[in-house]
Amino acid sequence: MRNIKRLDASGSNFNEELDALLSRETDTGVDVQQTVAGIIEDVRKRGDAALCEYTQKFDSWNCTPADIEIPKVRMEEAWAHLTDKDREALELASLRIRAYHEHQRQENWEFTDDTGLTLGQRITPLDRAGLYVPGGKAAYPSSVLMNAIPARVAGVEDIVMVVPTPDNKINDLVLAAAHISGVQRVFAVGGAQAVAALAHGTETIPAVDKIVGPGNRYVAAAKKQVFGICGIDMIAGPSEIVVVADSGNPEWLAADFLSQAEHDEAAQSIFISTDKRLIEAVASKIEALLTTLSRADIARKSTETHGALIHVPDLASAADVVNRIAPEHLELALEDPDVLLPYIRHAGAIFLGHFVPEALGDYVAGPNHVLPTNRTARFSSALGVYDFTKRSSVIRADHEGVLAVGPTAAHLAHREGLDAHALSIELRLKSTE
Repeated sequence: MRNIKRLDASGSNFNEELDALLSRETDTGVDVQQTVAGIIEDVRKRGDAALCEYTQKFDSWNCTPADIEIPKVRMEEAWAHLTDKDREALELASLRIRAYHEHQRQENWEFTDDTGLTLGQRITPLDRAGLYVPGGKAAYPSSVLMNAIPARVAGVEDIVMVVPTPDNKINDLVLAAAHISGVQRVFAVGGAQAVAALAHGTETIPAVDKIVGPGNRYVAAAKKQVFGICGIDMIAGPSEIVVVADSGNPEWLAADFLSQAEHDEAAQSIFISTDKRLIEAVASKIEALLTTLSRADIARKSTETHGALIHVPDLASAADVVNRIAPEHLELALEDPDVLLPYIRHAGAIFLGHFVPEALGDYVAGPNHVLPTNRTARFSSALGVYDFTKRSSVIRADHEGVLAVGPTAAHLAHREGLDAHALSIELRLKSTE
């Protein structure tokens, strides 16, 4: 395929070319931010009435507040009416996702230091989590599992889900996934208006402590604007994959490359190799596979606009390029991926070897597929149990403990000009109790 950008890490202009490749227009933009700000304020003020008006405008169905919530019995019916194969697939995926996230549980702990102070940490779950599940271009039951199951493992008692329903149609697999993963309430609304409802609450939709899950740029902008009113997991952008290979089946590698390109025209797929012949073989297979995909137009636009094939002189250079990209998904399709793994610092999820395509992680491997995008893997992580808990510090002391460290604390308080702080300590220092 000749229309994919080709870069050479040994070239004199490589750094500039890579920067240009990575500077995708993923920002929500001033116009989107302003539109979203108006929607959020309107939903905050008018609640369900505004929510229904936006649902009619953007999703083309005339809802009333009584129609917004999808009854729990509807989720149960969706589960009951699945084919055996669909039910078995959701059961296997949910079991594996739960098993993985069980390992992320954190325990309370305490220790007593040499002054006699007992210090510790308590882990407590959120009271209520809000899940945003995309429902526009495609339906994603896997996103329901990946968002809801870690919340349940964390101990969140109240899980609320919103999902857009264009023309008032919802995918039964999405409802069935909500049923099996422990979602208590589902609302048939989406977009920035649904994020606003989760953050502020309406007459029908309860306000949540944290909103998680991916969406389009309006959803991303809304999550950014409501942060502080409630928590959010991350600002998700278009999907990304980097495949690093020194050998392997070109058709497999091409399919892995296209696995993210077919998500969205703004998605980014990058193939990196030390072997120029392998790069050209993969390019040829990409072109061939594009003729077979149902979402070929989307994948081709993504590939030609944002995709790249990068030649590197050695695997050390490959690691450097990967760390600059900080991709959402990273495949190390190498004969010995463990040689390169220690040098990878920035990646949302890492897939090792020739038999672990990224798509395995999307569905049944177990780790979460809600991952940092747009180079944010430099400072953020996959969604997990940690996102649905809080850590509270615990401090316990007796008189001897205050005598040991109190004078220093009081001194620092005086130096900061906070006399009441110092006094609260000094009164205890004088106590004979």
